[in-house]
Amino acid sequence: MAEKKSHLVIGAGITGISAARRLADIGEQVLIIDKNNHIGGNCYDYFDSNGNYIQQYGPHIFHTSNKKVWHFLSRFTQWNDYRHKVVARVESNLLVVPFNLTSLKTAFDKDKSRYLETKLINRYGLEHSISILELKKDSDPDIKKLGQFVYEKIFLNYTVKQWDYKPDQIDPQVINRVPVMISYDNRYFRYDKYQGIPKKGFSKMFDNMLNHPCIEIMLETDLKDVLSFNSYKNIIATSPIDEFFDYKLGALQYRKIYLDTKQHNCRSYQENSVINYPNDHNYTRITEYNKFLFIENNSTVVSKEYASWSKGFVAYPVFTDKNINLKNEYLKLAEKQKKLPLFFAGRLAEFKYYNMDNACERALKLVDNEINR
Repeated sequence: MAEKKSHLVIGAGITGISAARRLADIGEQVLIIDKNNHIGGNCYDYFDSNGNYIQQYGPHIFHTSNKKVWHFLSRFTQWNDYRHKVVARVESNLLVVPFNLTSLKTAFDKDKSRYLETKLINRYGLEHSISILELKKDSDPDIKKLGQFVYEKIFLNYTVKQWDYKPDQIDPQVINRVPVMISYDNRYFRYDKYQGIPKKGFSKMFDNMLNHPCIEIMLETDLKDVLSFNSYKNIIATSPIDEFFDYKLGALQYRKIYLDTKQHNCRSYQENSVINYPNDHNYTRITEYNKFLFIENNSTVVSKEYASWSKGFVAYPVFTDKNINLKNEYLKLAEKQKKLPLFFAGRLAEFKYYNMDNACERALKLVDNEINR
């Protein structure tokens, strides 16, 4: 059993690892535990014996406009210059997602697309974004009809497959994450200055972050397996908050994902790294990982992705009013803990939709502003 440490971090995903490294950098001793047999949480990746790149839990692309976060992580990796693009297979077409002026030209004939393009630019301005929900309410009948087309072809069925709820049954922030773009810029993360994939993978970056004499890592370890809470100055929990409290108030809903991952003996399986399937098939998307690192090989690995309530790994908080209210009750319960400072951070612990940069930023701010103040 490990010696007593100043801080205990539960979960070796990007939030936990970032917090642990920040603490170590200021000279604090840290024990970080994880139930899995690997670090990195859902960002875990590796290369197989054929040199193919694989992200075990589906596609993860780092992107941010936060210079501080970018520089922090860049201490531990070099990045490739991958700029993410997503397309959706709609009938016989591949439409750029978010739906934009390129998508418009693909979906409609030349005269109609030019007519609609002019209307959209005059209405909203070039290089602007608009929520699909707002587009559907536009007073112009042509724009409103276009909004309905995009909603039905891109959003509706995909949302039902992904969440098992119709768009009007979940928090609007879920739909608003992918607006309609009045632009020809096909980048998915067009507003983020810094983008890429670690050249040697996320797992290698995390290895480098944990390589510090003040950090001890214990895998395949549950909370009950380590020393009493009284042995630690602070606990940072990144695991699901309802699980932490043994579901005392009930279980929160987290949508699960399972993947059908296979190797194919070809140099390229599909036209793009990620192709969404909003209307056809039970899966939501197909990812070809070698395209993330520009690997040209005689074989390639792809994953078909399915959403589920029971099968696979926990991936996304489900933002219904019931779940949000229950999350708030758990946060109140956390505030009542008297034994020692207890902090919840990360997507599962806070029941928030964090991108990787948000998760890292949350960890850094937690250490700088709440723990080391």
